[in-house]
Amino acid sequence: MSNEQLEAAANILKLLGDKTRLSMMGMLLINECCVCEFVDVFSMSQPAISQHLRKLKDAGLVKEQRRGQWIIYSLDQDNKHFPMVKDVLKYIPKQEEKFLWLEEKGLRISCD
Repeated sequence: MSNEQLEAAANILKLLGDKTRLSMMGMLLINECCVCEFVDVFSMSQPAISQHLRKLKDAGLVKEQRRGQWIIYSLDQDNKHFPMVKDVLKYIPKQEEKFLWLEEKGLRISCD
């Protein structure tokens, strides 16, 4: 492994060292999400959630797709680091309960 590869892997792991970002990635492994869903799940401001997503996007871990006025986020499975990320996500609790909570509150994909 070259120093560049080591540096890149270390940077990805640093990003995933934040529990909010790690949880977001776990959610995105299950399903795509919009910012509004993350705002509700994490009880954080939209700018704070957007900052987390920007860091993940800048690293190439997530991609965005515009649907009308909304931006929907998903994992970039074509990223060369995706296999490592997927392996890391095996070690965190499953995030399905967050989607169930959104559905119970009537907030799942509330921006469609």
